[in-house]
Amino acid sequence: MSDLTMQEQVHVRTALRYLRMRCGGWEPLARGLHLTPKTLTNVAHGQAAGASLVFRLARFASVPVDDVLAGKYPPAGTCPHCGHRAEPGSVEASAAMSDR
Repeated sequence: MSDLTMQEQVHVRTALRYLRMRCGGWEPLARGLHLTPKTLTNVAHGQAAGASLVFRLARFASVPVDDVLAGKYPPAGTCPHCGHRAEPGSVEASAAMSDR
């Protein structure tokens, strides 16, 4: 059981997948967070994320904890799977905004 809401869990998993891509996989991310890769994959595949993981993710990404929980990290328009982010004002960014 987790103290996080279902929506916060979704946001944590999104940040986790994004950071995995930025770091080059589960192994390097796990080393950076001082966790095991198995722990991260378990959370990514549905196990409840705890507050400790949220704090570690936020510290690792240099963003406020609230940004991770509220879904503000990664920034809007960033693909949580590959990390691609459309430049503001581009056709991609306009399309992403119209999808909301």
